[in-house]
Amino acid sequence: MFTEKDSAQIAAHGLTPEAVERQIENFRRGFPFLKVVRAASPGDGVATLDPARADAAAARYERAAEGLSVVKFVPASGAATRMFKELFEFVNEGKRGKGIDTLLEHIGEFAFWPELQALLPEGADDRAIVAAIVGDGLCYGRKPKGLVTFHAYPDGARKAVEEHLVEGAGYAATKGTVRIHFTVSPEHREGFERLLAERIPRYEERFGVRYDISFSVQKPATDTIAVDPDNEPFRQDDGSLLFRPAGHGALIENLNEIDADIVFVKNIDNVTTDALRGDTVRCKKVLAGLLLELQERAFAFLRALDGGETDLAPIAAFVERELCVKLPAAYDAALLRAVLDRPIRVCGMVRNEGEPGGGPFWVANPDGTESLQIAESSQIAREDMPLMKGATHFNPVDLVCGVRRADGGKFDLRDYVDPDTGFISSKSACGRPLRAQELPGLWNGAMAKWNTVFVDVPVSTFSPVKVVQDLLRPQHR
Repeated sequence: MFTEKDSAQIAAHGLTPEAVERQIENFRRGFPFLKVVRAASPGDGVATLDPARADAAAARYERAAEGLSVVKFVPASGAATRMFKELFEFVNEGKRGKGIDTLLEHIGEFAFWPELQALLPEGADDRAIVAAIVGDGLCYGRKPKGLVTFHAYPDGARKAVEEHLVEGAGYAATKGTVRIHFTVSPEHREGFERLLAERIPRYEERFGVRYDISFSVQKPATDTIAVDPDNEPFRQDDGSLLFRPAGHGALIENLNEIDADIVFVKNIDNVTTDALRGDTVRCKKVLAGLLLELQERAFAFLRALDGGETDLAPIAAFVERELCVKLPAAYDAALLRAVLDRPIRVCGMVRNEGEPGGGPFWVANPDGTESLQIAESSQIAREDMPLMKGATHFNPVDLVCGVRRADGGKFDLRDYVDPDTGFISSKSACGRPLRAQELPGLWNGAMAKWNTVFVDVPVSTFSPVKVVQDLLRPQHR
């Protein structure tokens, strides 16, 4: 199937011909749907905490934090193209809808308006104004969301990436240091580094902390081959193979290289202003405190099993009630140990208010257990879609991850990925159609074999910016 030149190209990506052949086979056979049992809900997979327990969890984390290694992990490589899609259509095709009317009517209310105004020629018309946002001018159509100005303050506007510095100081500071890791695109790394070098000193002075910022890019070895509609390798005009980035699921490799006790995971565009940040900071501490409690008990039960404990009932009760893993009737010590010896993530879930995206579900596993997973609509068979439509909660990507084993060593997170939960989509290149393959999503299939606990959190902790007009919402004013 592959020529000598192909083999050299494959090797340059850090892949092997066998790995690429497996990717092609995925196109041919497709990915199976998840065996969803039901949507998780309050009292059945989504924990609702009373104020006393929430306070105790937050206090537990605050007491322990100084002795922990903590990292805030922010996927920030996504371009802002979709955020400005409607603006591109107006500039390039003259299509003007309600969104453009809203944008122009409120243009002076956006935090980026002073920057934009300084770049506009006198008498600029509507099209010129919009063009200056996405094209030459602010160049937002070519920048990642992290470098877009989100919020205005009396002492100056802030980019999205800056809000993560402020938020990190609220819950991720240990021993006076806030460690934040951003995954970025290679072409934008310099822009992030330049901005942060300029802005970090003011936040260090304001919060009395030191920032330890690191970056990584998606590894070429996680790229996937594209195929034509007949599932044969797609060849570019020069005859070379086409490899594509495999989506955010590839970032499990980046997360796996983080050396920390606790890792907070949150998307780059899900930030709010200082006035509304209190709920977010508190909830992060609550989730982290719950994680520490679960870890402590899981580790104690693992040591008991290793010491020959024969009374399995208390361990099974913990696994089912606290780790939310439903056991088969014929469980044994080996199965309990396998369940306990996994990475743990505690995930905030917000009430479903119609936002697009995944949600919390109970899923049947090959080992006879049922466990909690975050599922996207593309992972669910048509006959099971009514389950998704009835879901009470939505995934805001608000995770706190425990990645250490009971002995203090680190889990190899690649061992807990479900390789059968990828995605296939239709794209185009060189003027021809192609099929593209994404790896299991970072908080979907890439964490499918983790122990997962869902917790109801206030909707005030979820303020994403999917389109530019979202910046007019109260959470961003």
